[in-house]
Amino acid sequence: MDDRSNRLPTETEIGEINARHLISTPIKPADLLFVFGTREDVERRVDEAIRLWREGLFRWSIVSGGVTPGSKLSECETIKTAMVARGIPPGRILEEHCAMNTGENVVFSLPILEAAIGLKNIRSVICLGNTWTARRYPMTLHRHWPEVEKMLITVDCFETPLALWHTDAGFRTRILSEWDKIEPTRQKVLSRSGLSPRGHHAAAKAPHVGARPGTAKGIS
Repeated sequence: MDDRSNRLPTETEIGEINARHLISTPIKPADLLFVFGTREDVERRVDEAIRLWREGLFRWSIVSGGVTPGSKLSECETIKTAMVARGIPPGRILEEHCAMNTGENVVFSLPILEAAIGLKNIRSVICLGNTWTARRYPMTLHRHWPEVEKMLITVDCFETPLALWHTDAGFRTRILSEWDKIEPTRQKVLSRSGLSPRGHHAAAKAPHVGARPGTAKGIS
């Protein structure tokens, strides 16, 4: 495996990552907060969920994440317990305890949402997850659930501002790892569809990078 901590992206690549991966959206009241599970930065993720709840920005939430090596509790149980302790009613937090990756987060959660709320009653979703994973959350959600409006908020523990991610070895490693997973797949899809990557509408509507909240509109 390449050592991405020693890899220095070019100015062109930094610009592409800022425009296509580290997306940002305006945030408005949504029907659902989708909390993607994590072993890291749990407190920061919970802090953000609490802020959104207190500001009336979601009615329901679902926490998705299975048991990871070294833990007896699922990511879902760990995060939900903290959210409830901070004041979110437990009945407003749905649970998914098996997912081990972003695709499973979405696929395993959809039947739970259908049974508890009804997918037709959910028109907008705020995704909450890691900064470096960014676009993969709404992109994956869109693949399996294209009908809903998608918004994005991300958090991380890095002191380095998001706009300077490429200057921090740890931050850079995380973001390049995600970019290297997503961008080749995107290029293949565009190639099969006969679209030019630079002519694709997502590039023309490059979202703002710099603030933690991020836009899922124009995701490809």
